[in-house]
Amino acid sequence: MTVSSDLHSRQKAAVAGGVGTRAIFAEKALNAELWDVDGKRFIDFAAGIAVNNTGHRNPVVMKAVAEQAERFTHTCFHVAPYEGYVKLAERLNAIAPTGAENRTMLVTTGAEAVENAVKIARAHTGRAGIVAFSGAFHGRTMLGMALTGKVVPYKKNFGPFPADIYHAPFPNPYLGLSTEEAIAGLERLFAADVDPERIAAFIVEPVQGEGGFNVAPREFLVRLREIADKYGIVLIADEVQAGMARTGKMFGFEHAGVKPDLVTMAKGLAGGFPLSAVTGRAEIMNAAHPGGLGGTYAGNPLSVAAANAVLDVIENEKLCERAAEVGRRITDRLNSIASRQGMERIGEVRGLGAMVAFELVEDRQSKAASPAMTNRIVAEAEARGLILLSCGTRLNVIRLLPPLTIEWDVLEEGLNILEASIEAAFSDTAASAAA
Repeated sequence: MTVSSDLHSRQKAAVAGGVGTRAIFAEKALNAELWDVDGKRFIDFAAGIAVNNTGHRNPVVMKAVAEQAERFTHTCFHVAPYEGYVKLAERLNAIAPTGAENRTMLVTTGAEAVENAVKIARAHTGRAGIVAFSGAFHGRTMLGMALTGKVVPYKKNFGPFPADIYHAPFPNPYLGLSTEEAIAGLERLFAADVDPERIAAFIVEPVQGEGGFNVAPREFLVRLREIADKYGIVLIADEVQAGMARTGKMFGFEHAGVKPDLVTMAKGLAGGFPLSAVTGRAEIMNAAHPGGLGGTYAGNPLSVAAANAVLDVIENEKLCERAAEVGRRITDRLNSIASRQGMERIGEVRGLGAMVAFELVEDRQSKAASPAMTNRIVAEAEARGLILLSCGTRLNVIRLLPPLTIEWDVLEEGLNILEASIEAAFSDTAASAAA
């Protein structure tokens, strides 16, 4: 019995079955590499689901956290505030792309950031309704699930969900849903289900994460901004997965040149330490009464120190530019693979910056989803030492999220493993069909 298999047995006996995991039990990690408890090395194309944008155990981040731990680890910001929180708020206010004077609050998880953004929008507008979009993911809390536009595995068996949450179509050009049709769907929602003057906020991801790395077309975000302005609706940019340089800019919305009112962020914000934030226009952020926002662990000092260090790394190591180059290399390789004879089950390669994915289909004409092939490629890659993640409402998309600091030779090695894994999965399927 390996150490991993023993731990897997212990996990089954100790951990709730609803906590889904892989069978990779981590022992140590550095930048884009991870070693399991049996000594097997993996190249990490997941980065903790876009958390370790600055790599595992980034030395700048680790040094900042160690120094903070020597001073204090927790006071509760409501009880005894500290400069690190204020400094981080100042820095996020300066970079959040609202085009206005900003304010920031810190919490712990992406779902908390989303929930607080909704609270703030409701306080500012005096309205209750929220519009999210098909394929969206906004967290696993009850409100987060209500906002999420993907049933399995996030919403199944967990209802009923909070009221006054509505869903409109999100554009998906690959499957034939244009921006014009998505906006028409929103207008039908307003005509048939809810008065737009009852809507407090739109919440939208610039690149859908769990939904399949669907990139919001610029014209779609422009139209949302126009509609929000027409009806006095707050536009919330959910940058939890797309933010912190992942897409080649600090925030995904910047590619469209559209200014949101509120921005939620988490994941890559603190380089592996739990922290999230809501940053937005001062007049909106200040709508909540004193004491209405916060939490016991909100803005933990160690996580705040990590986040200030992450912002330093992004700036000093030019990670926005590096993300663009990482994404270009990944996209070029995937397009090269997809163009080869026998690779027709790769339906589309898409993404923004270093947030890249490819969709698996039964054939390019029907575009019928192939979740079985998706799972086979993920399993083949894991056996060869590459960590991949799947996503998509049809469960047929593989997403690639390596640390932005990944060494070029490690990235190339990982892409070679990915290519071999795709070839092996396709070959096995072809052999089975012929048998």
